[in-house]
Amino acid sequence: MILVNDLKTGTTFQYEDSIFTVLNTSLNKTAMRQMVVKVRVKDLRTGTIKELTFTGGDKVEPAMIEKKEMQYLYDAGEGIVFMDNETFHQIEINKERLQWELNFLKPQENVMITMYENEILGVSLPDKVALKVVESEPAVKGDTATNARKNAVLETGLQIKVPLFIEVDEVILVTTDNGEYSSRA
Repeated sequence: MILVNDLKTGTTFQYEDSIFTVLNTSLNKTAMRQMVVKVRVKDLRTGTIKELTFTGGDKVEPAMIEKKEMQYLYDAGEGIVFMDNETFHQIEINKERLQWELNFLKPQENVMITMYENEILGVSLPDKVALKVVESEPAVKGDTATNARKNAVLETGLQIKVPLFIEVDEVILVTTDNGEYSSRA
């Protein structure tokens, strides 16, 4: 059991038949009451983010999340097929669970699949991903007084804003947290 006072960012735990990962915590202690622990969490099954409130001293059950490297093989219509690199076992994850992640996944690339007791929770993305620009607007000459940006479409179909000097067929780094341009690859 884990004391809620000891929860830190990145800790995973079970609570009310759900599996959560901690995004941040805040402790509030006043002289007249017990400590209140507010924990901002992400539900690993549904992807929703919410805030849980505990009383200091409460305990939660730890959840051991397993990460396994797999290769993204292909899009099977309603699901995405991944293959274990060691056993060659294939699994399929429903597209509805991977809406955001699909913006950064390319076929034949290795990704980390997160699992809890053989239940597949989803795909763990790296902080940044290298993607190729397939479409971009032409830069407007003289439009450089500020940090000017133009629209671009990446090889996965993601549309983002990039600096004016980025051209078609360039490979750029994109932040997976917010889908924004980071730098050239």
